Amino acid sequence: MRPIIGITMGDAAGVGPEIIAKALADESTFKIGRPVVIGDATIMERAVDITETELNVVSVSTVDECVFEPGTIEVIDLRLLTEGVSFGQVSEAAGNAAFRYVERAVELAKAKKINAICTAPLNKEAMQKAGHLYPGHTEILAELTGTTDFSMMLSAPNLKVIHLTTHVGLRKAIDTINPERTYKVISLAHETLAAAGNKQPKIAVCGINPHAGENGLFGEGEEEEKLVPAIEKARGEGIDVEGPYPADTLFFRAARGDFDIVVACYHDQGHVPIKVMGLEAGVNITVGLKGGIVRTSVDHGTAFDIAGKNIADERSLLAAYRDAVELAPK
Repeated sequence: MRPIIGITMGDAAGVGPEIIAKALADESTFKIGRPVVIGDATIMERAVDITETELNVVSVSTVDECVFEPGTIEVIDLRLLTEGVSFGQVSEAAGNAAFRYVERAVELAKAKKINAICTAPLNKEAMQKAGHLYPGHTEILAELTGTTDFSMMLSAPNLKVIHLTTHVGLRKAIDTINPERTYKVISLAHETLAAAGNKQPKIAVCGINPHAGENGLFGEGEEEEKLVPAIEKARGEGIDVEGPYPADTLFFRAARGDFDIVVACYHDQGHVPIKVMGLEAGVNITVGLKGGIVRTSVDHGTAFDIAGKNIADERSLLAAYRDAVELAPK
């Protein structure tokens, strides 16, 4: 079964529509999944013209109208930007539209009309100018689904990482980590991969200190206090989890295939290995959303400086789409 993936168009003044057009010109997207764009058909028609992809844009009102044929971009057409927007300009209209696309995608996911959400980039300034005061996609999705406990997962070829903490300073990150949070993230990693078809994923947890503390030589016992109780609890419930292991060798082992996913303790510990794998291949994934909704995203912004010039690289969107197909609940 090819899952239905709802692709939100993002900010129309940025590169989102262009990279969607380029990605859907690749027939492999239809072989592995069934894509439907949630946005504005007129904007997608402009993107097709700019990218010279010779795709046929079809405006639809419901997913049930879609036929998912290669050579066609079917758009759940919200008709919010019929007047168009200028490339590279912060626009209240585009910011509002980008929010509404995500809102509709969540509605469709809740109704089981789509199996996963893949998001093109939005512009935070434009969205907030329109009165939608969110830092980004994750917070929008959390509120729309009523979720309070979620996590960021990053994916690159041969490596998946999920985080205990993300956008906080290092000292606060260490203070924030506790056995409850560690257990929750281990469980989210297990549940997400199990729902995608890997019934017994192998999970490894990074240490906080160099050499994972090396039996108390480094740090102040953070591994034993904050990580080990959660690992033992999860293991007692049948989850295949190991660690804590030294981060300087763990990511190599995971990329080699020893583990399906790594639990990172803080932002850079998890992000650096993914970025090293290649910026164009990185995918940002939100896991733990209520209803089992999976959201994947490109790992870049709206790129206002190159929007409309047909030079935007679609590889991150293709990677995000493929991960949405892989992680969509089976």
